[in-house]
Amino acid sequence: MRITPRLAGTATATLAVALLATACSGDDATTDGNGADDSSEDVIEVEFGFIPDFNGTSLLAIAEDQDLWEKYGLDVTTSSFTNGPLQIQALGTGDLDFGYIGPGAFWLPATGQAKIVAMNTLGQADRVVAQAGNESIEDLRGKIVAVPEGTSGDMILTLALQEAGMTKDDIEVVPMEPSAIVAALSSKQVDGAGFWYPALATVKQSVPDLVELADNTDFEDTVAFPTAFVAGNDVVANEGEKVDRVLKALRDAMTYRAENMDEAIELTAEFNDLDVAQVEGDASNVQVLTLEEIDQLTEDGTIDTWLTGMVDYFVEAGKLENPVDPADFYTGDLFLAAGE
Repeated sequence: MRITPRLAGTATATLAVALLATACSGDDATTDGNGADDSSEDVIEVEFGFIPDFNGTSLLAIAEDQDLWEKYGLDVTTSSFTNGPLQIQALGTGDLDFGYIGPGAFWLPATGQAKIVAMNTLGQADRVVAQAGNESIEDLRGKIVAVPEGTSGDMILTLALQEAGMTKDDIEVVPMEPSAIVAALSSKQVDGAGFWYPALATVKQSVPDLVELADNTDFEDTVAFPTAFVAGNDVVANEGEKVDRVLKALRDAMTYRAENMDEAIELTAEFNDLDVAQVEGDASNVQVLTLEEIDQLTEDGTIDTWLTGMVDYFVEAGKLENPVDPADFYTGDLFLAAGE
């Protein structure tokens, strides 16, 4: 069945309504991980949040198209969100079981509000941008800079300021939702922003001379920008079968995506009702990790190194009071076990 995602509201009170308004995928026929038929009583219902871009949607679109939810006995309802922090909030209230977050929201699992259950991609879409006439981060001193708080846009802005020997106190930070930032940049109501593609492609249609002052690659030697799937603490603690089945489906979708990028882009565009060219541009700012790479990076400790670097950043940025062991919030063991 085709999923028609609806945009979730920003207020907690509307989350349940938004979730109920979404349609679901899958049917009563299920199979276990080995392809054997299970009874309809074995179907597990799952509430899954996502962000409507390539990073946040491609695996869900593939799982739907390739009947992976059905394969593992899952009846999945999806709901679209504008950012990761809102999904973490929904996980905490039980309105979601699983969700997707970008790197800027990793501090929330690190504070114990959720668990990271699967790595996804490495993001390369984040930018600090400014109106024409601003040629460096220093040129933003005292000017109005928009940012979606607690996101990768917030993260790259903070890193760029630090590298320039500045802090947010040196600029006038205005927290905004992503849609509002598109409008504010396009109408030149703000001087700059910590933001991302593909939304910036929309801005550049109105402001072709928008200047890019910093991007992810400027900081790749010190901090990674992974994206990930998260689950509610209670789900991980008490619903092991649900977690295992979802991870099995995501692992299969990862393999399909790596082997069929063109199809993954088309499925993502269809899922989100977007133009294929727009999604293709979005995907060009993503480093897709294969299933084998994620397994290896989990086993050899590379992902723990990424997370340690991110924790250090969040401590310095004031998001975390003290360092946290990645093992406290990344359940890599469960991800690997789902492949056994």
